[in-house]
Amino acid sequence: MLILNEKQIMKSYSMKDAIEDVASVLKAKEGNKIASPHRTVIEFPDRDASALYMPSADLISEVAAVKVVTIFPQNPTKGMPTTQGVILLTDAENGSHIAMMNATYLTRLRTGALSGIATDYLAKKDATVLTVIGTGGMAFEQVLGVIAVRSISKILLVNKTISKAHQFGEKLQAFGITIPFETVEVVADAVKQADIICCATRSNEAVLNGEDLKPGVHINGIGSYLPHMREIDETSILKASKIVVDDLDGVKGEAGEFIHAAENGVWSFDETYCELGRLVTHDKKGRENNHEITIFKSVGAAYYDLAVAKGVYKKAKQQNSGVEIDV
Repeated sequence: MLILNEKQIMKSYSMKDAIEDVASVLKAKEGNKIASPHRTVIEFPDRDASALYMPSADLISEVAAVKVVTIFPQNPTKGMPTTQGVILLTDAENGSHIAMMNATYLTRLRTGALSGIATDYLAKKDATVLTVIGTGGMAFEQVLGVIAVRSISKILLVNKTISKAHQFGEKLQAFGITIPFETVEVVADAVKQADIICCATRSNEAVLNGEDLKPGVHINGIGSYLPHMREIDETSILKASKIVVDDLDGVKGEAGEFIHAAENGVWSFDETYCELGRLVTHDKKGRENNHEITIFKSVGAAYYDLAVAKGVYKKAKQQNSGVEIDV
């Protein structure tokens, strides 16, 4: 079995790789070649914690994976991360377990890749201003995904703590991203300028007002992933001419803003335009003019983790990276 840590993965596997691999698995899913059973969640009430077990399999390449993610909110007080994850990769031809790898970076990367793909199909071709609302753990790869598919000339950063937004901008620069950034204290000011908006918060209330959206804007919503969370307000949902999702069943069960809008009777899941895979296979059209407002909503699914884990394993074997152990 090949063991890969986060540093080894980050050194060899890029956003460009992730976009290609996630697009490939989207096509496979549209061809009914992906098995993705429901995830299993084990709760630990005394610690307000949970463990998620997420299986999937690619029936074309005959590879299966299980991602295990633990979420322990009390961990930072002990100097430990809230979220920790690993992916086990299995050869589905003979059942051998071929790799175990850290999943923290890969979870961020595949989510950024999803937004990158959605942005490529749904944002204006001449989009230049990116607004990022929420500069926490998931936001960095959102920027990488967007700039991989659009020529962004300005990045506006919004965060409750403005110093953290500035630190995020400095992190982008340290990574080699030379696009100018500005920190913005008033959300509306950043939203009004945006051609593309990435929401990456864990907010229970909407973080933007649809009245501030300019025609032709595209929104990626990836932060809210539980029924009580809401990033995108009802006005934005109702203004959108196309709402595309990564996994419709997952969004129906987990995307709080859309669940809330449906329960209020102002919107229905039947109004969802399509899953992202249908854009990739060209069964559905993406953006059709420069005026329509579009939304991509992502809550994640195990087969996206499988997509990047397969890609990482292939690169690691080519580059002789990682450590081989007997199990």
